[in-house]
Amino acid sequence: MTVSRVHDGVGVEELSELALLHALAQGIDEPTARELLTRVRRPWGEGSDAWGPVWTAAADRLAGLGRLLEACRLYAVARFPFPGDEPRRVAQRRCVESFDRWRHAQPTPIDRLTVSLDGERFVAWTAGLDPVRPRPLLLVLGGIVSVKEQWAPLLTQADALGVALAVTELPGVGENTLRYDAAAPRMLSALLDALLGLADVRRVAAVALSFGGHLAMRCALEDPRIASVATVGAPVRRFFTDAAWWSTLPATTRACLAHTMRTPPTELRERLRDWALTDGELARLAEQRVPVHYVASLRDEITPPGEADLLRRAGVPGTDRAFDDVHGAPDHLDETRLHLIGGALATFRGAPGAGR
Repeated sequence: MTVSRVHDGVGVEELSELALLHALAQGIDEPTARELLTRVRRPWGEGSDAWGPVWTAAADRLAGLGRLLEACRLYAVARFPFPGDEPRRVAQRRCVESFDRWRHAQPTPIDRLTVSLDGERFVAWTAGLDPVRPRPLLLVLGGIVSVKEQWAPLLTQADALGVALAVTELPGVGENTLRYDAAAPRMLSALLDALLGLADVRRVAAVALSFGGHLAMRCALEDPRIASVATVGAPVRRFFTDAAWWSTLPATTRACLAHTMRTPPTELRERLRDWALTDGELARLAEQRVPVHYVASLRDEITPPGEADLLRRAGVPGTDRAFDDVHGAPDHLDETRLHLIGGALATFRGAPGAGR
């Protein structure tokens, strides 16, 4: 059995609890997800009762039936929380492959864009690009466990929304080979540069979840093209500075951060301390009038309470929603999506055809 040392302490029970929320958020039905979870006895490795093989076998069956998007979703859970062993690396590849086959059968053209930065690369799936009449750009990314393929339903709505769409991944996630570090926000600027002439990148709305929201806010400080950020559960300051909160974090979260940052788990807190948004940086977001639309969960086990309050006390514009839920508000998906997409589309108010 091949087991990576980086995720010591991550067990089946915690993985199952967090992955169930991730599965439901993707549209996997709950009975299917729970039944597969009952088959898992080991969190890592290549045995038939280990995490990756259980989920991958179910995905393979769906792919064989031509149910490619459903298979893609199961592969995304099979590689959860990150490809730390060979079965998860296989699942990651098949997740992309099944999505690639699915997209070619869609009436809305969905294209693949590869961007190089500092000798590494990342990929975005795009829709609604038009070099003749470039549309306003909706830029989408998730957090430390979210692959870009989970945004498939949104990509098919580019024409209905009247926007161009680009969905990508945080550094160290999926096909993104960049390191998640203090320089990571530059990847969003590189993506906007790559889309110049294909989309209107002068005022970009970012829908960026969790750690993706933090990355988007940091990018907005340096790149005025990021005109708004809509997020759920984004760390702002306390996550990075509160030692007591840090001690309560799930082992899975720590393992994912160690993986994406390529940092020993024992060094994470020290490396992350300087990532907290300072009073001066929040004041700059307020001065630049960058709205941050924030969804908070009252029982969030990853992001501490009060992060959105920091934004408002600093004068950062935006709208807030709070739900009695856990990280990502999985039991309030419709309300969360409405808040995030509605806030993002408000950025384009007045742009021809956008925001329907």
